[in-house]
Formats: sequence, C-alpha cells, structure tokens
Amino acid sequence: MNSFLFRSMIGIFFGGFLAVVITSLAIYASDLETLKADVFVKNALGTIFCGWFFSVTPLYFENESWSLLKQTLYHFITVLILYFITAFGIGWFTFTAKSFLTFTGLFLGLYIASWIGFYLYYANEAKKLNEELKEW
Repeated sequence: MNSFLFRSMIGIFFGGFLAVVITSLAIYASDLETLKADVFVKNALGTIFCGWFFSVTPLYFENESWSLLKQTLYHFITVLILYFITAFGIGWFTFTAKSFLTFTGLFLGLYIASWIGFYLYYANEAKKLNEELKEW
C-alpha cells in the first residue's frame, strides 16, 4: 500500500509538472497571450491522470507470482484503455477509424520500444549483480 501511495504522489506531481511544461511550450511556440481556463484545466487534469496511471500500473510487474507475459499483458491493456479513454474524452485525438488505427499503432510501437528498453536495462543490471556476487 505504501508503494501505491508513493507512486501515486510521484505520478500526480509528474503529471502536473508535465502539464505546466507542455502549456509553457505551447504558449512560447504560438505567442499566445491568454489561455482558455476550461481547456487548460481539462488538459492539465488529463495529464495528471496519465502521470498517475503510468506511475501506478508498473506495480503489475512486482507481482512475482505472475509470469512476465501476464504482467505485460495486464499492464498494456490497462494503460491502453485508460489512455484511450483519456485522450479521446479530452479531445487529444478525434475518434475516427483512421485516428484510432494510427493511435493504436503509435501506442503499440512506443510500448514495445519502451518494454524492450526496460527489459534490456534490467537484464543488464541482473547480469552485473550476478557478476558481483561471483566475485564475493
């Protein structure tokens, strides 16, 4: 439970920080002098929610009784559904067949690249630890 609360706080704060950075970049890039409050709040809350669920859902990988495949599938399905609902609900993407397929392809590609990156990183860390244990 402590891990869930800690990850929740980190995700919420990171999402809030990301919302401010994205808003600042949008203002700087477009020379906007004012923002629509409702649009800002809606996008900020969406970004905060994304920060939360992207930081909490890796807890699936801490369930050692599940296989890596099961952990990955649960994580992928959870973040895919939550991000789809958030992105289409807020209006980050329009809900058309073309945008749905494009978004799904991009999401899948980024997910696979991230998964492989994390897998290789942790495999390398395990290898280093095993080598250090052999030296003892």
